[in-house]
Amino acid sequence: MYFSQNIKLLRKRRNRTQDVVSGELGFSRSTLNSYENGIVINPTLEALVSFSKYFRVSIDTMIKVNLAQLSESQLSEIEKGYDVYMTGGKLRVLATTIDSLNRENIEVVPLKAKAGYTAGYNDPQYISALPTFQLPFLSSERKYRAFQIDGDSMLPIQHGSWIIAEFVQDWRDVKDGSAYIVVTKDEGIVFKIVYNQTRKQKNFLLRSLNTSYEPFEVPVNEVIEIWKFINFISSELPEPESTQEQLSKMVMQLQSDISEIKASAGGKKR
Repeated sequence: MYFSQNIKLLRKRRNRTQDVVSGELGFSRSTLNSYENGIVINPTLEALVSFSKYFRVSIDTMIKVNLAQLSESQLSEIEKGYDVYMTGGKLRVLATTIDSLNRENIEVVPLKAKAGYTAGYNDPQYISALPTFQLPFLSSERKYRAFQIDGDSMLPIQHGSWIIAEFVQDWRDVKDGSAYIVVTKDEGIVFKIVYNQTRKQKNFLLRSLNTSYEPFEVPVNEVIEIWKFINFISSELPEPESTQEQLSKMVMQLQSDISEIKASAGGKKR
């Protein structure tokens, strides 16, 4: 049972002393100290309920899950209310890696690793073999990953660009018209504009920025992961309009101007 070490960890994460927490819970400091140090092996049901409400973490999680083994982003998700025992939902726990300073890495999924990601996304060995890097301006409380995209469906974001994205724990948070990396069983890794239709139709509608590609729907049960677009890295500048396109626009504008002049001249004659 992990109760003792978990309540101690949760208290310290809130930067609160035993005096403060015990006072707010209606315990004596010595009682709280006994709980945290495992002197009281079997806490009462009333105590368990009190700690659960105070930290907003389910009793099952406090007892069964070693919170010290979770990553910072996973702990933050639980503290925000994404607790599988508390919500009755499905807690999506990621395989992740950390650097020598105990910071979560941004794992990189290049095109050559793309095909294997749908099978290895939750395999710690597969994830640990991916290249990693750090971006100091990103939040340590959230989980990020970088995916290399292929094709021209999201132009002007070029083929081969790197999409830096944030892990989405609760798919109800997916916002219509925003860009996401969506990992599916059949399509694999795709970068699209997403419309959330999960409440009524139990699917997501995916659209490309390049209008030559038709939108398509993906059932919720086919989706493995969703990552919210944060930024992208590319060595390519967006392509400027070609001379032919510029000439075509100029000709169309001239034709429009001539039509307006003719109409104006005709009106004056009458």
